[in-house]
Amino acid sequence: MAVLNREKGIIYEFNKNQKPIMTVSSGTTVEIETYDCFKDQIESSETVVTEIDWNQINPATGPIFVEGAMPGDVLKVKIEKLEVGNQGVMVVGPNLGVMGHRISQMEAKIIPIRDGKAIFNEIEIPMNPMIGVIGVAPEGEGVNCGTPGSHGGNMDNKMITEGATLYFPVFAEGALFGLGDFHAAMGDGEISVSGIEVPGKATVTLEVLKGVKLQNPMLENDEVFTQIVSAVTLDEAVKLATEEMADRLVEKTGLPISEVTMLLSAAGQAEICQVVDPLMTARFVVPKWLLKQLNVELI
Repeated sequence: MAVLNREKGIIYEFNKNQKPIMTVSSGTTVEIETYDCFKDQIESSETVVTEIDWNQINPATGPIFVEGAMPGDVLKVKIEKLEVGNQGVMVVGPNLGVMGHRISQMEAKIIPIRDGKAIFNEIEIPMNPMIGVIGVAPEGEGVNCGTPGSHGGNMDNKMITEGATLYFPVFAEGALFGLGDFHAAMGDGEISVSGIEVPGKATVTLEVLKGVKLQNPMLENDEVFTQIVSAVTLDEAVKLATEEMADRLVEKTGLPISEVTMLLSAAGQAEICQVVDPLMTARFVVPKWLLKQLNVELI
C-alpha cells in the first residue's frame, strides 16, 4: 500500500495545471494523511481565531496522478478506512453559516474525542467520521478547495465515509485526486460552516473506469446509490440531482420518464448535504432494493 504524508504536499485549489506529488497505477490503495480544515492552527480554546492565517483554510493532500485516467473517464474512489485524530475543533462567527447574522464574535471550541464519542461539554455526540473535501481537477480554471462542483471538492456530504465508494468525472489527464477537511461528526447542512473539524488518515483505492459517463459525482454504499450536485441555490442543486438520477434510470431501464418519476417520488430521497459553501450541495438517494428489482446497475 502506498502512503502519502501531508508534509509531502497540500493544495488549496483543485487545478489541472498542478504538479502531482504522487503517481499511482489504477487499482492502487493509498493511505492519505490530512490536516484539519484550519491546517491544525487552532490548538486550544484560547487560540485567537481572528489571528490565524485564513489563507490556509481547507487544505487537501495531493494531487495524486492516476495512470490511465483521461478526460471522459471516471475515477472510482473506494474509502476502505477512515481514521480521525483525538481532538476536534468547531468555530462560529459573524456572517458565517446560517446563524452568523446572530453571532457577534469569532469563537472556537475544542472537542475531545473519546471512546468513539465527540465530547461537547458533557454531551456525548455519536461520531460519524466523514470527508468534507474530496475530488479531482476541474475542466476549466482551478477551483478553491472551499468550493464544491462537478469535480467534487467541498461537498460536505456526511455519506462520504468509511465503506462508501465515490465516482468522479475525470476532466484532466491523471485525474489529479486529493482529499482533506475531515469531520468527526457533522449534521446535514453543516449550518455553522464547521463540523467537528479533525485531522486524520483515509485509506482509499483509486481505479479508472473506461466507458462510463458522468456529469457530476455519484456515491454508493451497501444500501443506496446517490447523485450529488452543487449549484448556486439549494433549489437548483436538488432539481439537478433529481433530474440527473431520473435520466440515468430512464437510460438504464428503458422506462418512460413518467414512471421513473413516480418510482423516485415513492422510494427516492432528496436530501441536503451543505448550505454554507459558495455553492450549495444536494443529493438524490435511491435504495439498492429498488435497483435490484429493476435489475439495473447505475455505474
